[in-house]
Amino acid sequence: MAPSKPPKAVLFDIGGVCVLSPLEVIASYENKNNIPKDWVNFAISRSSPEGFWQRLERGEICMDKAFFQGFNADLRNENLWKEFHTSFRNSKKKLKDVANPTQLGDHVSLKAEAADTSPTNQDRGAQSPPTSGHQPSENKDQGGDRPSLSKPSRDTTIGDPVSIESEEVAQTSDTETLSRDKQSTASSSPSPQEATSSLEKLPLIPNIDGEYLFWSMMAHSREPDPFIFPALLRLEKLPAKQKPILAALSNTVIFPAGHPYNRLSDSPESDPRSHFEVFVASAEVGMRKPDVDIYKLAIERLDKFDKEKGGDGVKAEDCVFLDDIGENLKTARNLGMQTIKVILGKTWRAVKELEHATGIELMDDKTRRSKL
Repeated sequence: MAPSKPPKAVLFDIGGVCVLSPLEVIASYENKNNIPKDWVNFAISRSSPEGFWQRLERGEICMDKAFFQGFNADLRNENLWKEFHTSFRNSKKKLKDVANPTQLGDHVSLKAEAADTSPTNQDRGAQSPPTSGHQPSENKDQGGDRPSLSKPSRDTTIGDPVSIESEEVAQTSDTETLSRDKQSTASSSPSPQEATSSLEKLPLIPNIDGEYLFWSMMAHSREPDPFIFPALLRLEKLPAKQKPILAALSNTVIFPAGHPYNRLSDSPESDPRSHFEVFVASAEVGMRKPDVDIYKLAIERLDKFDKEKGGDGVKAEDCVFLDDIGENLKTARNLGMQTIKVILGKTWRAVKELEHATGIELMDDKTRRSKL
């Protein structure tokens, strides 16, 4: 199992990696409220870089009434709603018609790509159900006992939405077929009048309660991942000579002063932040993934930390980075890091890859027997 060159540092994302992904909350909210699948993620993603979500994660604005008003406005953007129905959804349908959708790149999603199969109860960690009180009740997606700035929970970090990264679709080399396709496309292209008419027929923009959705996501993402978090604890307990530097690089938010969410956990053992020697939080440094500068900052801090401990420093190629968003991993790879994709509902696979990268066993016997 031993790799040729063990990493000097293991760099983790938080939301969707060390703790549960908010993607499940978004999907559930959309399903229960008859909102088109992917709309929430699309609206947040296309609002970048100056959307209220992105500005909050860069620490440029406060989490207050104005933020939630702006976030609601981003979720009700008429131009994005038209784009979603006229281009994004159609492009997804075409891709699914010609290719296996599980082999396409990242969907536009907040914190992960879809797993290649439906997650089993074991994959979800259902054997250890979340503590009641962290989850909004199922019948209160639109209002009810809304989580608020005064409702207790612990801090979380939520990653940024990602853009579509789809594979190229193979095209036929048959000249006649191409010509026929072009003629068909030309004849079927709608006139300006028809296009205008189709926009007028769009369904109404969903009335999303952005504040409720936000706090539901925060609550869900407070639960440690049942596979990656135990692996982090195992790495932490290794002898000093064998242990890599443990670091986090996460898009985060800052809660109001005195808010209970500023405490990641009532238990230090289940507080992800307490287990890292270097922690780079977007809202504290004014940058967010996938901006290359925040990765460079993380490497600088790792290098400084290692040298202060008597090491010879850390470079990008000395790091393994775990994230659940392809765009974030791409930036890391371009800098020279080894990367591991964390897939929603299949996080144990990332642990297996991390074992291979480090040469260290990170699963207990029960998990290994059930998954390998």
